[in-house]
Amino acid sequence: MPLEPWAAHLVYALAWLSFGAGHSWLANADVKARLRPWLGAGERLAYNLFAVVHVGLVLAVGWWALGDAPSFALPGWLEALMLAVSALGLILLLVFARSYDLGRFAGTHQLRMARREDASAAEAADDEPLQTDGIHAWVRHPLYSAAFLVLWGRAVDPLGLATAVWASLYLLIGSRFEERRLLRLYGEAYARYREKVPAFVPWRGRASTGAR
Repeated sequence: MPLEPWAAHLVYALAWLSFGAGHSWLANADVKARLRPWLGAGERLAYNLFAVVHVGLVLAVGWWALGDAPSFALPGWLEALMLAVSALGLILLLVFARSYDLGRFAGTHQLRMARREDASAAEAADDEPLQTDGIHAWVRHPLYSAAFLVLWGRAVDPLGLATAVWASLYLLIGSRFEERRLLRLYGEAYARYREKVPAFVPWRGRASTGAR
């Protein structure tokens, strides 16, 4: 039996809440310290795999609850524009990802360090040097910027709109926690960088940070 619209949105919102709570709980320093003896150098990879599975389940819940809802009655030109925005966001997501060490980001780099029995390198492998050049001279969180384009470009039906709302809220809250971590990690260098470079929208143009 199909859910009432309000119930379908509530179920989907709770699914996103579970993802945000679980992701934040696993990112907690105390929790990570407890799991590290069990996961070792595979901690970052396990964290990412859990996140992928969890968000997949959240999207499956959304499809079950809202997937049958009809698309909004949008003008054809607006639908085409939103599709173009989403496609641009996907392209930028792939391009911006190249500015990161994807092995370190995913957790495979840490495993390679552990296989070489370089314990100190494996322990320090989670964090990259502070990046302030390239796209990072325009925005502090380029992957988030691209993700917003993907999400809102797909908001052409109730499922797409709900996904855009809840995923965007998660990214905004997550970015605040990420900022705190970066301040602890890079200190004054990141504080100066944050003063000059916007978080998501490059409204200031290219900044000359000199904080690398």
